[in-house]
Amino acid sequence: MRLSHRCIWGFVRPLWRVKHRLPRGYFMSFAMTQGVALLGIDGELVSIEADVSKGLPSYQLLGLPDAALNESRDRIRSAIQNSKLNWPQNKITVSLSPAWLPKSGSGFDLPISIAILAASGQIPINGLSEMILIGELSLEGTLKPIRGILPMLLAAAKHGKKRAIIAIENSAEASMIEDLEILPASNLSQVVGFLIGTCQLTPTSQRDVVEPNYNLDLSQVAGQQTAKFGLEVAATGGHHLLMIGPPGTGKTMLAERLPSILPRLSSFQAKQVAAIHSVAGTFDIGYVLEKRPPFIAPHHTTTTVAMVGGGGKIIRPGACSLAHNGVLFIDEAPECGNGILDSLRQPLESGVVEITRAIGSFVFPAQFMLVLAANPCPCGRFSGKGRGCQCTSLQVRRYLSKLSGPLLDRIDLRLKVDTPSRVELADNSPREGSAQIRARVEKARQVATNRFASYNFSLNSQIPSELLRNRFKAQQKAMSALHNLIDREEITARGFHKLLRLCWSIADLRDVEIPGMEELDIAMSLRSATELAA
Repeated sequence: MRLSHRCIWGFVRPLWRVKHRLPRGYFMSFAMTQGVALLGIDGELVSIEADVSKGLPSYQLLGLPDAALNESRDRIRSAIQNSKLNWPQNKITVSLSPAWLPKSGSGFDLPISIAILAASGQIPINGLSEMILIGELSLEGTLKPIRGILPMLLAAAKHGKKRAIIAIENSAEASMIEDLEILPASNLSQVVGFLIGTCQLTPTSQRDVVEPNYNLDLSQVAGQQTAKFGLEVAATGGHHLLMIGPPGTGKTMLAERLPSILPRLSSFQAKQVAAIHSVAGTFDIGYVLEKRPPFIAPHHTTTTVAMVGGGGKIIRPGACSLAHNGVLFIDEAPECGNGILDSLRQPLESGVVEITRAIGSFVFPAQFMLVLAANPCPCGRFSGKGRGCQCTSLQVRRYLSKLSGPLLDRIDLRLKVDTPSRVELADNSPREGSAQIRARVEKARQVATNRFASYNFSLNSQIPSELLRNRFKAQQKAMSALHNLIDREEITARGFHKLLRLCWSIADLRDVEIPGMEELDIAMSLRSATELAA
């Protein structure tokens, strides 16, 4: 007489339970584990329910899964079998809830496999619902790292979970989590051994914050005192910056050294930056350990999706979100494709990127300092001093007109960067370094923070327009001068507010309580240092 698989499993199951010393009550046809789904950079807890019931061998996955999740069946089955465990020869139903939430990625492989093993009685179900399981499985059962582990674990800690099992390659990111015990594992067998008590997993240890190591320093830039002061003002108030000058004058060098004079990020800001880069797959442990602002420099041939974020079924953050709490630098700005720079206008105003797709709406933070660099003309040699430029006046105007008026109106500082003189290049005397400038920036920012203590912002560039008109005015003479500029239509209403915010940053650097005419004159010189219209 030939026995069916169900009959054989009926004989084997009691022997398996004795071998692994599991009580009779361990076997249930239903089990539940916990995972995390990502919506942008926000994590949502997902319950993975598995039911192993009588019926022909089959596998059904419910709960709005994507293609990668639908493909998980064969990965999970091979991983379980190659880990010397049993794939149930029954009807297997797996449900991911809440059902309305889109689920994507291969990070559900581990919780689904554990739920199936628990529902088939191979591991205990006690405590599974309070544990977070995240990881992709290879065919041999190895746990593989996934993108976005940091925001997933942050969501788990926010919902009160105390323990999580992840791939060992994700442990560096996970070490940033304070309120969650992180247990890294290398394969499915280790996870099963831990759950049945035959194997121990070592929790990750917290890492200490270290001092940032800046290889780029402003002391390495010869001359350019006006441009350096403009960077200092921009760093103080979080202002956007445009530098125009011939090739080789140091525009890129100055931009690359801007993060070295910015204050260190707070713990919340550092984790937020790390979470965004974790989702994008560009995680750098230095963002958290050193609390240094990010510096993102996309090429001028980039696309709109790469700049602001987006995608098809999987939504990824763009360059402006990767630069959140840091610097977004675009070299050769007029060479950018149509609409690339103008796509930044909304993030510059709101500080977020909103992406709407059929599967839902996603919001990515994008509060960055925009730094643009441009040549003055197509050949780059135009300076008004007859240095061999062959471009016509029409070509010069047409080249710079690629920077649209609405975009320029959102740029606070516009600096003209000339070629350093021979004397400046030959000067070997000690130059002021980034550390000294950063100390002044931190002091000025503290003044602004104290001034805005009762508000929900801390930078001068973030002062709402209404408060500028009513609460944070300049001295009367300076306000009259600004109103005259508006009357003569030399600046727009947005330009009025930009100049006034700039005045406050200069006043904080100069230790002046309320900005006056001197601060306004400096602000106008920094904003109108080029021939571009305000």
